[in-house]
Amino acid sequence: MSPASSCAAIHLRDLTIAYRGHPAVHAVEGAFAHGSLTAIVGPNGAGKTTLLSAIAGRLIPASGRVDIDAACAGRIAWLPQQSEIDRSFPIHVMDLAGLGLWSCCGSLRGLTAAQRNEIHGALHTVGLTGFERRAIGALSVGQFQRVLFARVLLQDAPVILLDEPFSGVDARTTADLLAVIRRWHTEGRTVIAVLHDMAQVRQHFDQALLLARRCVAWGPTGGVLQPEHLLRARQLSESWDEVASPEVSSAQESVA
Repeated sequence: MSPASSCAAIHLRDLTIAYRGHPAVHAVEGAFAHGSLTAIVGPNGAGKTTLLSAIAGRLIPASGRVDIDAACAGRIAWLPQQSEIDRSFPIHVMDLAGLGLWSCCGSLRGLTAAQRNEIHGALHTVGLTGFERRAIGALSVGQFQRVLFARVLLQDAPVILLDEPFSGVDARTTADLLAVIRRWHTEGRTVIAVLHDMAQVRQHFDQALLLARRCVAWGPTGGVLQPEHLLRARQLSESWDEVASPEVSSAQESVA
């Protein structure tokens, strides 16, 4: 069961998403309430990134739909996995973070002094004061993730989607970025993150969606991350693996 949908920012309606002709996410029904803080968890190949991509509008459902509340439509911030970003591109920290203002100012050449101050403020929030002219290719994994968080901060979106935001990131950076997430939650934004660390989820996220291509459990984190639910998710994942062809297995890895 998912949380009640009467105050939903996002409603998934019998959502099925296919990858190479095979269902990667199947018949997921439920809602993310306005202002909720939700972790999407599950085994490798469970379809977590696929589901997040569909919510972001990056994937077209095979059936069902994603309904976005009118107050949030067109105002969703997306933080991808770092592996999706070409860090060899010649751009500085200031410019990459400033892309968060793209919807209101277009080209960075049109930035006002006030907007540049906004960028400096976002970089200060994520601990990157003094890094403005540093090339992104010279940053550590943790520093680069801080820049991506600064970009999301500047988007000022009511819905924020984070795909594995702490993968490969050191403990200090993780703690700092979790503080940013708590700030978003306090501000009433809807935050949905794909995560793997169950202890982290239990400590910092009050809602969880346990996925194994299907929804296994959805609701308050303590109730979702029960041993019987985790066992069911693992069994579902293993049953898919047993019947999968090599092509399908490859697809599962791609949509984890």
